[in-house]
Amino acid sequence: MATSKKLTENHLTCVICTEVFTDPATLHCHHTFCKSCLLKYTNTQQEAVQAKSIQCPSCRQQTKVTNPDSPVEEWVSQLKPSHVIQGLMDDFGPGTKAVEEHLCSVCTKQGKTTPATTWCSVCDVVFCEGCLQLHNMMPGLCDHEVAHLSDHTKTNVKRRFMCKIHRDEKVKLFCKDCKQSICTICCSIKHRACKYVDTIEGMTPLVKEQLTSKIEKLGINIAVTNIIIAQRNSKIHDLKSNSQTLKDQVKKTRETVMCAILRKEKKLLGDIDKATDEQLHELQADIKSQEIDLQMYQQQYEFTANAVTSNCEMDMYAIYESVGETSTDNRDTDNRPAAGRVVFTQNMDKLSKAVDELQLGEVQVVHGVSDPESFPVLHHTIDCKEDGDRRDTSLVDVTVLTVDGIKVTAVTDYNNKRLKTYYTSNFKSFDNKLLLSNGPWQIAKLSESQIAVSVPDNNEIVTVNVTPGPVLLSTIKTSKEYWALASLSPSQLAAGTDGQSHSVDILDMTGRILRSINTGVIGNPDVIHVTRNNNLLVSERAVKSLVCVTSEGGAVFTYTPTGDRALSYPRGVTTTSTGDILLVDRGSQKVIQLTESGQFVRDVLTQQDGLEYPRGVCLDGDGLLYVTSVRYVKIFKFYRR
Repeated sequence: MATSKKLTENHLTCVICTEVFTDPATLHCHHTFCKSCLLKYTNTQQEAVQAKSIQCPSCRQQTKVTNPDSPVEEWVSQLKPSHVIQGLMDDFGPGTKAVEEHLCSVCTKQGKTTPATTWCSVCDVVFCEGCLQLHNMMPGLCDHEVAHLSDHTKTNVKRRFMCKIHRDEKVKLFCKDCKQSICTICCSIKHRACKYVDTIEGMTPLVKEQLTSKIEKLGINIAVTNIIIAQRNSKIHDLKSNSQTLKDQVKKTRETVMCAILRKEKKLLGDIDKATDEQLHELQADIKSQEIDLQMYQQQYEFTANAVTSNCEMDMYAIYESVGETSTDNRDTDNRPAAGRVVFTQNMDKLSKAVDELQLGEVQVVHGVSDPESFPVLHHTIDCKEDGDRRDTSLVDVTVLTVDGIKVTAVTDYNNKRLKTYYTSNFKSFDNKLLLSNGPWQIAKLSESQIAVSVPDNNEIVTVNVTPGPVLLSTIKTSKEYWALASLSPSQLAAGTDGQSHSVDILDMTGRILRSINTGVIGNPDVIHVTRNNNLLVSERAVKSLVCVTSEGGAVFTYTPTGDRALSYPRGVTTTSTGDILLVDRGSQKVIQLTESGQFVRDVLTQQDGLEYPRGVCLDGDGLLYVTSVRYVKIFKFYRR
């Protein structure tokens, strides 16, 4: 029984109604719910219904339905439980649990453990045979309804509705003024002034209807609350993980600063050693010279002394004539250069100020662009105009990679036929460029260190390794002129061409066409983006639309607004971690936010934010938004008011 209870509580309970599954249904994400609960929840998710899919209440993953044209009720009814859940239901579900033994309530109070056999629906007490006889002998209790005890007794036997004040009187009336169920005695004594009193039989249908409606609302509230709790728990986990990541970044920054200080220390110590060695060399050379002079003076001293003490006039005059008039008594030592002194000069005030002004970074609470209450603030601008550029810079697309902990921004400059990368390491900014055979267009991110880039004018797709500088890996020759490019999987690319009815080809990594997709109104895609559900978002400036199709070509939605919100020159597109869509409209100089199902939310960025004919757009892992604007990449953070 303990095993059955544990399995039921942990594996056979619906998170929406918190009860044991009734007619369970399992979604593609392997989460299981009661079909009735799932149907009620699905009816509240209009975006999912419009997208012809069932959204999981737990993880929000979409489950495509087999027959989208059928009613929502049939979508849910066609779902089946997993084999594991069905096996557990068969073994431990309702109706399989062993009959739980009940003990007589009266005997229990006397310290006895007598099995109960009957239950009084009025007293709501279980009795053994002996205690039941005593119960039935009591004048006020003998007419109580008694039933044999079983698993379903308390649910199948209708309890008598007795007045709480006059316990022997049945409740037959309901006072609408006081909203109380009462007996006839209560009505005549305490409710004589009430205007609206009805019978229980007359009120029961209305009460049942209202309670049923209340149950449905509570079920929805429970489902929504469980989702919110799950999201908050997930957010807590993400916050803790992010906190540790940020702490590691701070420590790494400190280590970088310390390495820079140690390098400066090493250089100063080396300078001291070098200056000291130079001074030592000069002093040692001077000592050597002095030792030679000393030896010469000692020899002259001995010769002269011998000549004087020998009393030989010939020796004396020989020495005297060789010395001549040169004086050896007044040797000038003042003209020799004095040895230098190595000193260490420092400006403590300047050093203290530099240390005080040293910034390892700053900690801020940044919200995601998906939050409709957030607002953008320009964080950084990258000027992509290089000295070697022969033509005006024309940035088409942008993406961000993280290579060995270094965030690298990669952009395509169509006019100058270059792929350019920018990053900062050890407090120094670096830029690199890769010259291609012709103008590059869109970037497809294959991994955090590899990208693919379309070169349409030469019918090429190149793969590039980011190290963090760009290094050409391979050149793929294609049979068509592909402009738009996106990564559908590690081994497949989605490429846009002038295809009229079939404008997107799915290619392998050799450029071979695996299949073609009809994108509806889009005939010559400018940009392709793959969503988290592996759907394709395709834009074209001439059509002034954004189209979403599945990877097999099934239509999801087409966004073609009219009036003031009509698109004039749609270009770059990306998606957030929550599935929201960000679309660049170059003509109106805006970045527009849509829901995952293609509904307008707001204008995220406008010309007032400094946008000038934007094209490419992307988000990095920190929620920063990158937008190409003529020769610049403008990076925005989002805060909440």
